[in-house]
Amino acid sequence: MSAVGEDARLAAVQSYRLLDAPRPVILDELTRLAGAVFDTTMCAVTLIDSDREWFAGMTGMTGDGGPLTTSFSRLVVDTREPLVIEDARAEPRYRGWSNVRDAPNIRFYAGVPLVDEDGHTLGAMCVLDDKPGSAGDRRLELLRTMAGQATGHLAALRDRMLLAEIGDELSRAISREEDLVATVSHELRTPVTTIQGYLELLVDNEELAPYRRLIEPIQRNGERLVRMVDHLLAGTRPAGAPLPLLRAGTDLREVAEAARAACRSQAESRDVPIVIEAGPGPARVPGDFTRLSQAAEHLVRNAVLFSAAGRTVTIRVAGTTLEVADEGAGIPAGELPHVAKRFYRGRFARDQAVPGVGLGLSIAERILRAHEGRLTIESAGPGRGTVARMTVSG
Repeated sequence: MSAVGEDARLAAVQSYRLLDAPRPVILDELTRLAGAVFDTTMCAVTLIDSDREWFAGMTGMTGDGGPLTTSFSRLVVDTREPLVIEDARAEPRYRGWSNVRDAPNIRFYAGVPLVDEDGHTLGAMCVLDDKPGSAGDRRLELLRTMAGQATGHLAALRDRMLLAEIGDELSRAISREEDLVATVSHELRTPVTTIQGYLELLVDNEELAPYRRLIEPIQRNGERLVRMVDHLLAGTRPAGAPLPLLRAGTDLREVAEAARAACRSQAESRDVPIVIEAGPGPARVPGDFTRLSQAAEHLVRNAVLFSAAGRTVTIRVAGTTLEVADEGAGIPAGELPHVAKRFYRGRFARDQAVPGVGLGLSIAERILRAHEGRLTIESAGPGRGTVARMTVSG
């Protein structure tokens, strides 16, 4: 790249004002979805500055960035092409890098360029792991979708900042709220995520195999704590505050895949299979992929939690509707009008100590309202399963 082109690229990166700033929660959420799809322990929305990389959004990383000398994402920016490294230790070029040789012990990397509307390559949307891995065409396509979402959210964040500067009070309020949520999220989630990363290393250490039964419960409860913090931050947002959305062409089949991936580990631990039923053609809606995936994840997670071992959860996609059906506990008719209220937990959830704080359906409903869509919950009664249906306005 020419010096002029690089100067323009750096000016574009700095225009988003995210370097050394609190991470936007929406970008953290996007990386969490990417990690679920690829089943990796680390993910990041990485911006490449003149002398460092900066994680504008991340999950599982132990820091806010690093030097360019050991940045895989810098290589994506240099080539403007996707990069997949299945085992960094097997590559002479990378095996001596400090982040490969030592913590976080990167083995697998897959990244695609973050290209803004002006054609500047800002960085990369990437997933990483401390074990060798691979990336098929379908998953890389999903990563490209998430990269497009990331650049769209970056542009929306910058636009709101510019509006705030010219005196738009609503944008000012949104910016203040997002700064507060980002700071709280960072202070609560980052320590737990760091602990989780070190626990992963302990689990992989064969010398500590006799202690694995002590480590694994800590991992599970750490994941539960992170989810609870996410739910509280999303669910306690002031009811009158608008929910920022990135309206784009979103395929509900991809939303279903992301939701299933996000709930995979919990479903496997409970022996509850999740299947997707969708037609061959795309099911595109004008919606925010990240937000809709959050909504679908809440529906799928609820279905898994209320299903007995061996029962199946089915995600059906048709047109502008995504439906989650389970064969679980069902909902009494008297509780149906209340299930989407904040912090509401039905009698079965209380009696059986089902994990959760009663915010999942409330968050999902709010996301659907922001899309001018609707959420409907149906149940034939206790023991007869539940159908949760999200319809996005076409």
